[in-house]
Amino acid sequence: MRIRLSTPSDTAVLADIWRASVRATHDFLLDADFREIDTLVSEHYLPATRVWVALDAAGRACGFLGLSGAHVDALFIDPASRGQGAGRRLLAHAESIAGRLTVDVNEQNLQALGFYRHMGFAATGRSPTDDAGRPYPLLHMRQE
Repeated sequence: MRIRLSTPSDTAVLADIWRASVRATHDFLLDADFREIDTLVSEHYLPATRVWVALDAAGRACGFLGLSGAHVDALFIDPASRGQGAGRRLLAHAESIAGRLTVDVNEQNLQALGFYRHMGFAATGRSPTDDAGRPYPLLHMRQE
C-alpha cells in the first residue's frame, strides 16, 4: 500500500469512495442530509483540498484522509478495502506528519468509534450537533 497526496484528477474517485463509505457506516443520516453533504464533499471539499490517498496493490485509490494541522478532517475507506490496513496506514502517516492527532466522530457511527478507540483515541468532549448544526452528535477525540 502506498500513500500520496491527491491531485485534481482524483476528485471523482474520492467522491465515490466517500459515498460508498458513508452509505456503509452512516445509516443514521437522513437522505436529504446525505445529498447536502455529498454536494459539499464532491463539489467543494475534495476539489479544493489536497488529501492523503491510500493506493492498493494495483495502484487504485482505496481511501483518503484530510488533515488540518493535527486534526483529522476526513478519513474514508472504500468498503471493499476495509480491514486491509488502509485506515491504520493513513492515520500512521498523518501522525508522522503532525504528531498526536485529534478527530471528531459522529457519535452514531459505532464502527468509526470502535476503530478510533482501537487506534488509541479517547473522547475529550461532545457536541450535540455536527459542525453545520444538524442533529448528529459529535465526539471529540484525541490520541492518548
